[in-house]
Amino acid sequence: MTKIQSTTQVSRYTAREPEPSLPLNRPCQLGTHLTHQGVDLAIFASHATAVEVCFIDGQPGNMSERRFSLHKCRHGVWAGHVPGIRAGQAYGYRIHGRWDPERGLRHNPAKILLDPYARGITREPELHPALFSHAVDADLMPEPGLSADNRDSLNINALGVILEEPDAVDHHPFIPWDKTVIYEAHVVGLTKQLEGIPHELRGTYAGVAHPVTIDYLKSLGVTAIELLPIHSKMTEPFLTMQGKENYWGYSTLNFFAPEPSYAMQSSREAGPQAVIDEVKGMVKLLHEAGIEVLLDVVYNHTAEAGNDGPTVSFRGIDNAMYYRHSSTRPGQLIDTTGTGNSFDFRRHPVIQLTLDSLRYWVEKIGVDGFRFDLAVTLSREGDSFNHSHPLYVAMATDPILSRVKLINEPWDMGHGGWRTGQFPAPTADWNDRFRDTLRNFWITEPASIMHGGHGGDQRDLATRLAGSADLFGHGRVPGGRGVYASINFITAHDGFTMHDLTAYNHKHNHDNGEDNRDGTDNNRSWNHGVEGDSDDPAILAARRTSMRNLFASLIFAGGTPMITAGDEIMKTQRGNNNAYCQNSEISWLDWELDDDQRNMRDTVAYLLRLRRDHRVFRPKDFYTGAIAPGDSIMDIEWLDHTGEQIPDHKWFDPNFRLLQFLRSGFGQDADALIVINGDPASRVVTLPEGRGTPFRLEWCSTWERPRTSTTVYAPGATTRVEPLSFTLFFANPR
Repeated sequence: MTKIQSTTQVSRYTAREPEPSLPLNRPCQLGTHLTHQGVDLAIFASHATAVEVCFIDGQPGNMSERRFSLHKCRHGVWAGHVPGIRAGQAYGYRIHGRWDPERGLRHNPAKILLDPYARGITREPELHPALFSHAVDADLMPEPGLSADNRDSLNINALGVILEEPDAVDHHPFIPWDKTVIYEAHVVGLTKQLEGIPHELRGTYAGVAHPVTIDYLKSLGVTAIELLPIHSKMTEPFLTMQGKENYWGYSTLNFFAPEPSYAMQSSREAGPQAVIDEVKGMVKLLHEAGIEVLLDVVYNHTAEAGNDGPTVSFRGIDNAMYYRHSSTRPGQLIDTTGTGNSFDFRRHPVIQLTLDSLRYWVEKIGVDGFRFDLAVTLSREGDSFNHSHPLYVAMATDPILSRVKLINEPWDMGHGGWRTGQFPAPTADWNDRFRDTLRNFWITEPASIMHGGHGGDQRDLATRLAGSADLFGHGRVPGGRGVYASINFITAHDGFTMHDLTAYNHKHNHDNGEDNRDGTDNNRSWNHGVEGDSDDPAILAARRTSMRNLFASLIFAGGTPMITAGDEIMKTQRGNNNAYCQNSEISWLDWELDDDQRNMRDTVAYLLRLRRDHRVFRPKDFYTGAIAPGDSIMDIEWLDHTGEQIPDHKWFDPNFRLLQFLRSGFGQDADALIVINGDPASRVVTLPEGRGTPFRLEWCSTWERPRTSTTVYAPGATTRVEPLSFTLFFANPR
């Protein structure tokens, strides 16, 4: 355990300042708002008996504090105006009220609390017994009786900083969904080792927007970068005591203030306003390059963890209102997130906080959308999932939020937590069914066949490649949520990288310090014969072919493709499938590429360019299997190795692992014929008749890099396709 420092005694004013008053003609706005005379303040604390705003000067160990009492307004809001306060002033709150943990009430005015609406923060809280509102021992475990702790937390908690309201942002690329390609990345990991970027910019917001980074994203074909959480964070105590940190950032401290540690040192030293300016500058430069910025956001829980966790903000302000509690045991938190607490989205203040935060990041920072972590928790009303939850109705009808991209992680850890395809328009969902089906077909089923087993039938494979109409095509509106509501992915930040899917049968998370118990065991991976590193050329070649099969399936399937940063250069985490606490070379992208890595990168860029240039890969609607007016072939046709339509019984045959599908370009684009061979042996196929025009071989997953000279085949010709391969032909090119 790290040594816990003692709290320094602070000096502060003992005489109270005159109690401020808020003019009756000025409505309450939560947060802080500068005026010509000073600052207006408002905070929601419905169970409080008194609320004090505390203005802090000095540094930890030598701080002074001025306290002002706020007025109780309507609906649980406390507000006031304090004259003479200007931008840059640090502040916090002290909340007076009942201490009754068994009923969920944890008011303790000894604890300085971070404003949920703070636009900037001073630092991450310091782990210390005084950070807990209840008494704890030296190991931070609760003392018997859960008595209130009377130590002051001023020197160790994060403080808010009052800032000028940023100017509104009016530059958004608004990339259409059908042209969107998402690249999921971490601010630090993306550029920490990227040569060509000055050292002081590496691993920072400014580094993400450096011309070297932008040029790379553009050359790859990315249209949107989805950043892992950049809301300010606080690392969990058990990690801090091991000397680790929550690298991914899924431990939110505040939903408005950006994480300071991702800013340049000069910005951090200049203060919270400089950090915000760096974030806004990053967004602006990416926009100028035609790249959207999406944020992974964690509104489902906070860094305060379970009942035994620290008190830094919400718990001390209004624990009973912000968090879900048991109806029979009001002091017991309900956890559907796996973190110890869950926000209660039945509550008006929780929904308002979420909407206010989202609008702020769009209007004032300029981001173009959000991916909602554990989104089922956001849609829960008690234990039930509400398809038309008020939060989602509000977002869908909001003039700001309805214009940006809204993406759900459609599950949580609670009862009935899997809800892929069940969220409302206009949101999209991460499609885990796509992930699992494609991993099964290209990875686990070939491994099983190689060892004397068998695969599965191909009904689900065809459904996923065609756009997952079973999940996203239903609803009152014809066409449902649409093809692009399916965010197709093979990998994400959690789980194996694309490389590690093909190199490890088992997770290797020993560096995380949890005895390899953390992380999923459901990896659907195959090491191709050797666990981890190999010097066998045949094994390495087979692994690369498997990766190309996965990439091609992802990029050419109906839906919106999402690529995890580094997969295109075969990034490895050495088998760690849960590198959430690894701010190290395990997580950072290594940009020293060998020939195989460069070939993979060039292949992914080539496939994305084909998707961009050919509308046939970006259908407007779900396929029907019918001939569109004015066309002469079906919009999509599924064929067997003979070039004829697949008989119904073959769809149920696990030994049927070769299929062709012809997609119409509707006379406006080339027709695309894809031949998928999921068999470990090569197979002879007869190409279909199509429109009666030749088929040109465009690409095959067995190629190490794209080719410029390829073969042309007559309709009905035969050819041999390689084992476990994905082959693309174009017909009637335009």
